[in-house]
Amino acid sequence: MAANFPEVPATLKPIAHYLKTAQEHDGRDAIVSYWCRLYALQVGLKINSQGMEERKFLIQVMDWLETTKKAHSENESITNEVAAQAYLENYALKLFLYADKQDRASNFGKNVVKAFYTAGMIYDVLQTFGELTEEVTQNRKYAKWKASYIHNCLKNGETPVPGPMKSDEDEELDNELQNLVPGPRNPPPDQPAAPGPSHQQQPPYPPMGFNSFPAAPSGQSQLPLSGPPSGPTNFVTNDPFSNVKAPTPPSEPEKPPGGWKPYTGPSAGVSGGSAEVAVAPVAGVSLTPDQLTKAQKYCKWAGSALNYEDVKTAIDNLQKALNLLQTGQDG
Repeated sequence: MAANFPEVPATLKPIAHYLKTAQEHDGRDAIVSYWCRLYALQVGLKINSQGMEERKFLIQVMDWLETTKKAHSENESITNEVAAQAYLENYALKLFLYADKQDRASNFGKNVVKAFYTAGMIYDVLQTFGELTEEVTQNRKYAKWKASYIHNCLKNGETPVPGPMKSDEDEELDNELQNLVPGPRNPPPDQPAAPGPSHQQQPPYPPMGFNSFPAAPSGQSQLPLSGPPSGPTNFVTNDPFSNVKAPTPPSEPEKPPGGWKPYTGPSAGVSGGSAEVAVAPVAGVSLTPDQLTKAQKYCKWAGSALNYEDVKTAIDNLQKALNLLQTGQDG
């Protein structure tokens, strides 16, 4: 449902990014559009020094949200927070993996920047549903940093470095691992080199994950930039790609590139706007909506643990979910 809003008042500029993302999805994804505006409203209501103009603008956003929710009353990804959270996580991840794949292939361009940028905005919107998980927080931080980094490189006529930056600690670890390789590193001229793999320089281990670019301490920078922005007000004051639409996420998530395994969202995918799976409790056990939600979270945490091959944690969470569904007891 498209909307015609007046220009965002200067006092409400911190929410302009989310309103812009919502506007870009009007007509093609009502779910993303709805939750971006809702998050913008929540942030806007917390901003001090609001005058008549600001209050009038926020009331218009409220009216739009109410009308849209009624028009999509049968869409659980708008009316149900659990379904909405799963949908937005999945949508942001598809955008993120698309941008990351293009970045690692050195295909730099406005669409890649816009995909990283939009993914970061939607990861912000997920705060509507509570505290972000560590995996989502890392994805959000990386997406915002990459969008800003590639944009600045292109603006300055520089060639961006694909993938995550290596920190000083990673380089030291590289050197230590190379020193552990058996055999002489530089054999004498009259002695043939021992047979082995190609001497083409290769990393001794897959690239580190998002932890390979920790936030720089205060007063010290380890990256070409000042580190990933902490929020929209510290990110990009003006969207340099406002005339570029975010690319439509692929129908299926791209395969994760080597070196890290990003958070893949709830184990139960979203299809047709619904992420809830009907649970048939054991006879005689009555489960509350909160208990069903907690069981879903256990399953979600189990799936996340498997991404890091942490089988023990996955089994523990699945057992907790099964016990809760069978007995109604948590723990």
